[in-house]
Amino acid sequence: QVQLVESGGGLVQAGGSLRLSCAASGSILSINAMGWYRQAPGKQRELVATITSGGRRNYADSVKGRFTISRDNAKNTVYLQMNSLKPEDTAVYLCNYNTERLLRRTDFWGQGTQVTVSS
Repeated sequence: QVQLVESGGGLVQAGGSLRLSCAASGSILSINAMGWYRQAPGKQRELVATITSGGRRNYADSVKGRFTISRDNAKNTVYLQMNSLKPEDTAVYLCNYNTERLLRRTDFWGQGTQVTVSS
């Protein structure tokens, strides 16, 4: 099992910045991916950004150039720096940890942290 603890959400004005953190603990495998998804009311969960243990990054088109994902493998922690925030970024942001072994993917999720961007 893997436990994920998120922090850093809050209320910010449009154009502002926030930094999310997510610390993983438990049965951490050396090869994994961590990232952030978000879910707004009435909408499906969507990928925001992911980063592998090898450092490969992937971003949703809607956040490219504004958000930066990074990680500290020694601390099993992933960060999401969010700049130039827009009201449409308002959502619950969920941390994800996943591994693949023998073609089987296993996902773990955090409880989520609310990000609200006011116009």
